[in-house]
Amino acid sequence: MKAIFRAVVLLIGTAFFAACDGQATTPAGDHSAAGKQPASIRLYSAAAKGYVMSERVIKSEAEWRQQLTPEQYHVTREKGTEPAYSGATWNNHEKGIYRCVCCGNDLYSSEHKYESGTGWPSFWQPIAPENVTTRPDNSLFMKRTEVVCSRCDAHLGHVFEDGPKPTGLRYCMNSAAMTFITSP
Repeated sequence: MKAIFRAVVLLIGTAFFAACDGQATTPAGDHSAAGKQPASIRLYSAAAKGYVMSERVIKSEAEWRQQLTPEQYHVTREKGTEPAYSGATWNNHEKGIYRCVCCGNDLYSSEHKYESGTGWPSFWQPIAPENVTTRPDNSLFMKRTEVVCSRCDAHLGHVFEDGPKPTGLRYCMNSAAMTFITSP
């Protein structure tokens, strides 16, 4: 009974926060959205050096499990966290773009990465505000702000208000949620 209640609360909360953000979202893996095709969304593309229209990526749990490693699946689809100082990109200093491991959406530029001392890749802003979505996260008896990919709803990490200028924000991301593409 508790599991059913939690699932209903999660679905209602997801719909409520999506409506508050002015974005029509479908829970990841839900193909039952009244038979509708994924909505088109506007995203920034580093390759195009501008904004493009893209379809939302919606897959079943089985499709995500087939595509992702167990760690990637746990982090992006189950809202997990990799251990500090363990991810592939926390100490990366190369020039490039960090993309969503699930859908390839451009998320962060190395130009906005900084050393936060936390053991996770940290950025003071996303590559474009449209490419990530934030949601309240009150799990683990804390009030935090979750960051998800705007294209596929993958959990990326959290954003905190203790970052450097000019934004004062720290986007604390999981390496397992991103792939890194070097720039020439």
